[in-house]
Amino acid sequence: MSRAEVDYRRIRKAVFPVAGLGTRFLPATKTVPKEMLPVVDRPLIQYAVDEAVAAGCDTLVFVTNRYKHAIADYFDKAYELEHRLEQGGKDDLLELVRNVLPDHVRAVFVTQPEARGLGHAVLCAQPVIGDEPFAVLLPDDLIFARGPGALEQMFALASESAAGVVAVQDVPREQVSSYGIVDAPRFSGDSGRIELIVEKPAPEVAPSTLAVVGRYVLPPRIFSLLESLVPGRGGEIQLTDGIEALLQESPMLAYRFAGRRFDCGSRIGLIEATIQFALEHDDLAEEARRYMRAALEQNA
Repeated sequence: MSRAEVDYRRIRKAVFPVAGLGTRFLPATKTVPKEMLPVVDRPLIQYAVDEAVAAGCDTLVFVTNRYKHAIADYFDKAYELEHRLEQGGKDDLLELVRNVLPDHVRAVFVTQPEARGLGHAVLCAQPVIGDEPFAVLLPDDLIFARGPGALEQMFALASESAAGVVAVQDVPREQVSSYGIVDAPRFSGDSGRIELIVEKPAPEVAPSTLAVVGRYVLPPRIFSLLESLVPGRGGEIQLTDGIEALLQESPMLAYRFAGRRFDCGSRIGLIEATIQFALEHDDLAEEARRYMRAALEQNA
C-alpha cells in the first residue's frame, strides 16, 4: 500500500503508551501505576480501553516498562477470584471481572526498554501495528462524552476525509508551553487541516492556542518518520516531531471533539474526573451531590 492509499475506513488497532513513572502521584505510584488509579470504581486505563473498543478496535497494544506488571495482571484472567465469586453466587461481580476486555478483543504487551519519549513509545508498537492505520490513546487524558466517544468521532472524520486526525482543545495562551500546539488556520466546523505542529512553544511564539489532546489517528508511515528523527533533549523522540514531518507528505486534521477532557496526569484533574463520573453514576449521584453540598457549606 502506498503512502497515498491508507484506508482509514476500518481501524482495528490502538496503542496505549503506559511506561511512565507517574511521579506526580508519588508515593501512591511507587507500587501502583498511575493508569491503575481509580476513577470511582474503575482504573483510569479501563476508560481509555472502553473508548477504543467502542470505536471498533480489537487489538490493544500496551507499551509498558519492565517493572509495571499490574496493567497486564488487570487484563489477564483472575482464576482464583473468579472461582470464589462463582462459588459465592456473586454473578454481578463475576461479570465485572470477566468483562474488562470483551472476548473478541486481544491485549498485546510491548516493552519500552528505556524512557525515550512518546514518539519512541509509539515506535515500539510497530511490530504489532504493521502496515495499518492505528490510534494512539494517552490514558492520562480521560474524555467524558455523553454521545459517541472522542475516538469514535475521530474515526468517522478520518474515514470521511481519508486523513489522519489529532484531537485538540483550546487552552489559555499562558498554558501553551505545556502542550503540543497546532496551527490549523482554515477550520471548517470542528476540524481543519494542520499546517504546523510544535512541541511546548513559549506563549509569545505559539502559532495558536489549539492544544493537542492525547488522541491520535495515524498512518503507518509515521513509524519510518519516527525512526529517522534525530533524538532531541534527553535523547527523546517526540511524536510531535514525527507528525510535523508527516505534514510534508500527507494531510492531517485537527479535531475539536465533543466531550470534556480531564487531565488525570495531575492530581486536580483526577479529582475533577472522579467528581464528574460520580455524578453520572446511577448508584452514587444523589449521595455524591448531597455530600458535596454539605462539604461546600461546611468549608465556605
